[in-house]
Amino acid sequence: MKTFSKNRKKFKKMMYGQQLVNMVVVPDALAAKVAEQAGFQALFVAGYAASADLLGLPDRGVLDFGQQLEQLNRICQAVDVPVFADADTGYGDLENVRRTVESFEQAGAVGLFLEDQAWPKRCGHMLGKQLVPTENLSAKIKVAVDARHNDDFLIMSRTDARQTYGLEEAINRSHQYRAAGADMVFIEAPQSKDELQQIVTEFSDVPLMANMIEGGATPLTSADELSKMGYRILVHPTDLTYVNAYADRMLLHELQSTGGTTKSQQQMIQFSEFNQMVGLDHLNDLDKQYSETAMQQLLND
Repeated sequence: MKTFSKNRKKFKKMMYGQQLVNMVVVPDALAAKVAEQAGFQALFVAGYAASADLLGLPDRGVLDFGQQLEQLNRICQAVDVPVFADADTGYGDLENVRRTVESFEQAGAVGLFLEDQAWPKRCGHMLGKQLVPTENLSAKIKVAVDARHNDDFLIMSRTDARQTYGLEEAINRSHQYRAAGADMVFIEAPQSKDELQQIVTEFSDVPLMANMIEGGATPLTSADELSKMGYRILVHPTDLTYVNAYADRMLLHELQSTGGTTKSQQQMIQFSEFNQMVGLDHLNDLDKQYSETAMQQLLND
């Protein structure tokens, strides 16, 4: 069984370093393997992608605690890089938050964020969100900090107040969440680069996260620009989900209309390359190492 203390120490060091951590949300274990092999130093498991992958449904609070936990566990087992987790609202009251933190930590996450939406929550760039009083998430953060077994397991606060009440309220809430014990801060959906910079000014000594959603409320901003502003994490929440859906649609259109894949084959990973990507050689080596012949030889020696 894997142990994840090294990944937690590594991720915490990254958060308090000088380099921006560029992270991608992975919708499943295969995407996680591809991202790791592409050179990503840390990965993210989030409700938007998991809801689409597991249920074929939007991020509207349909995905439950158990489904997110199982997805997180599969992804943590598939890769060797740090994996950070979206824990939505904590999936209930304070005792549920405690259970969420303990379970996500046991699954292998290096940390999680909790948000101040009312359940059922929505994607942070959707309209119609409702928020709970600031005191509610402050209490959950205190419980989360108390519930973690490893001090390197990081707790991030997330507020969705910007879209509903304005940036000043989002900043005020985040200061209270920080006072409650949040290690990191995430203000969802700032609506200009000036707002992105204002957040950094308010939280200059706190690791901050920004996310970039194509078509979302926040203007797309490069990793270099965000790093210069002072952000520590850049997350791409929807890219893999959207490109997978696009590729599926294009391939299926060709299959349905022509009965073959002549055109799409140019965009496909080939059989041998894919088998290598998912570790077939390693499993074959294990078969040889523990075969009946090898075990008999070991006994004879």
